Amino acid sequence: MHVHKSDLALLQVFDSIYREGSLTRAALHLHLSQPAVSHALARLRERFGDPLFVRQGSHMTPTARARQIAEPIAQALAQLRGVLELPVAFDPQQASHEFRLGLRDVLEALLLPALVRRLGPRLRILSVRCERAQMEDELARGSLDVVIDVLRPLTGGLRQTPLLQESLVVLMRAGHPLADRLDLAAYLHADHVAVSSRRQGPALEDIELARNGQQRHIVLRCQHYYAASAIVADSDLLLTMPGHYARRLERDHGHWIRPLPLSQPALSMHMYWHERREDEAAHTWLRAQLQAVVAMGGL
Repeated sequence: MHVHKSDLALLQVFDSIYREGSLTRAALHLHLSQPAVSHALARLRERFGDPLFVRQGSHMTPTARARQIAEPIAQALAQLRGVLELPVAFDPQQASHEFRLGLRDVLEALLLPALVRRLGPRLRILSVRCERAQMEDELARGSLDVVIDVLRPLTGGLRQTPLLQESLVVLMRAGHPLADRLDLAAYLHADHVAVSSRRQGPALEDIELARNGQQRHIVLRCQHYYAASAIVADSDLLLTMPGHYARRLERDHGHWIRPLPLSQPALSMHMYWHERREDEAAHTWLRAQLQAVVAMGGL
């Protein structure tokens, strides 16, 4: 069977709809009109004898057949892009490219300021939250280039490398009465702010306390460390948080930092990507920049 130029265009449309979950966003990504994408989807459905995508609200949900062919199509397109990129090295000052990163809010604050300074004039970054259960699928589909998160078992063609070690500290307002006597007993007796993106369940420090049969008094639970730090700055509440970000807040807003009076191993943050992106020039450049930001103290 001959592969025509139109076939490749259809596969690009399929890949974009699968990654974006929307005809409108796929059209924007491909610089096509929405009717053109709809027409291409109709041809794809005829070609594969399957609806491929079913609308559920505003989202285009892939069928079983679409999920079956998504990875081979993505790999084929990636290999083709790799071949086309081979003669020319990636030049961040000339290239036009969008990088998609899966970051939590703390890592955004730590990495993005230094990373943005390294971008060329036509490079763009899209940073989004990636749920851990979706990480493998997001990287395999190409909807994300890199995810940075805690260490987890590798599956489905993922690659990873350690990026940074993160220890927990206690953030408090300047002049806090516990500043010079924050031992474990004082920590447990104090009032705390807990930060978690989940609606319920213990934070990391609470898991370790529970192992020792201990519990702290949580007055407030919220979603973001920045909001929690603003509350701590104007109260006697304590905030347990990652050390790198705490030092940024201390520098910018005058908080005080004290060691966490609890034995807890450092949290290892790893950078994940899919193996089919391993040798892409743009992707290799991105991974190198993230590693350089950490190694050169850009935090």
